Amino acid sequence: MSSNEIQIKGVKAQSAANGLATASTAAKNRALQKIADALRRNSKKIMAANEVDMQTGKRDGLKESLFDRLLLTGPRIDSIAAAVEQIIALPDPVGIVLGGDIRPNGLHVAKIQVPLGVIGIIYEARPNVTVDAAALCLKAGNAVILRGGKAAFHSNMELVSVIASAVEEAGLPRDCIQLIESTDRAQAQDMMQANGLIDVLIPRGGASLIQSVVKNATVPVIETGVGNCHVYIDESAQAQMAHDIAVNAKTQRPGVCNAMETLLVHQAHAQGLLPQILQTMSEKGVEIRGCEQTCAVFLPAKKAQQNDWQEEFLSLILSVKIVPSLEAAIEHIRRFSSKHSEAIVTQNIAAAEKFLAETDAAAVYVNASTRFTDGFEFGYGAEIGISTQKLHARGPMGLQALTSWKYVVRGNGQIRV
Repeated sequence: MSSNEIQIKGVKAQSAANGLATASTAAKNRALQKIADALRRNSKKIMAANEVDMQTGKRDGLKESLFDRLLLTGPRIDSIAAAVEQIIALPDPVGIVLGGDIRPNGLHVAKIQVPLGVIGIIYEARPNVTVDAAALCLKAGNAVILRGGKAAFHSNMELVSVIASAVEEAGLPRDCIQLIESTDRAQAQDMMQANGLIDVLIPRGGASLIQSVVKNATVPVIETGVGNCHVYIDESAQAQMAHDIAVNAKTQRPGVCNAMETLLVHQAHAQGLLPQILQTMSEKGVEIRGCEQTCAVFLPAKKAQQNDWQEEFLSLILSVKIVPSLEAAIEHIRRFSSKHSEAIVTQNIAAAEKFLAETDAAAVYVNASTRFTDGFEFGYGAEIGISTQKLHARGPMGLQALTSWKYVVRGNGQIRV
């Protein structure tokens, strides 16, 4: 595509957004069902395109932690399609009356939920985001311009082709879902400054990508964040529960943002439970980087460096620290947290409530793995991302986060005096 790809597609997206904003719930749901059906029907073509990306990634030295995010299999495509169908079942947020009043002068003021317009999404090697974003934006009445990473180029091209055709078949504007086909980084910069064409920009990826967008965009940005997530095992924690939650939070899928990166353990468990947990982690291939006490009780551990406490590893690496109290754990989290997801394992109700009240994160857990911070798991269908900011949206961003509102005022000739 030419250097004005953003301009061309932005104009088309604005036109499509105008049409989509007034589409009925039935029309949007029909399009979503056609998307889900088309994904399953074309799964072999999608996997073939994905295999090209996987082989290219191996040739180009793609980071090992990104391969799991990049991979599309039959079951994963079916799961992605199922997430689209879950969105069908969700209430349509567009047109909901959020509040209203009849003023003393007779004016009727209503606050109505409306689409954001055109949403731009810049993301990395996550082809599932292509479908999640397209489906959520469509249901919320928004057009979307997608700019995926080079590593998933062929996967994204095939996915958008399948999705856009399904939308068009359903009678909605094909241009409501578009992909930036150029892999030139200048196109990402153009998206950041496409005022008047893109109404909201959402970055989804590593810290460098997110910060680049936040610092350089003139278009409004909803900031998603990296996941330096902690699990704290309290003095009163039940041993088997603590073991299972910690192992799951780290190893069930280590390359995602809601995986645990730091394990904090009360010193009461330093000699018994902690070595057992770390032994299981080690058997699953996890490299342990610990504080001095951790290294003393688990000899295979490497000494943690200062930057390990703030790192989002996205791989089988875990930083571990033994702390003297709940207060010390909370203080460590305050210092190093990315405000994504934090968990405590405890049988002490007071400790749980203190942790929930004093830990500032988009999601805080008691006795559960951080791996549940996910739009699908929270019942939102898919998600655009996990917002770690405090304005407009926070946590898994589902349909509600993709809308704004306008005030509709009806009168019968009132003038202000």
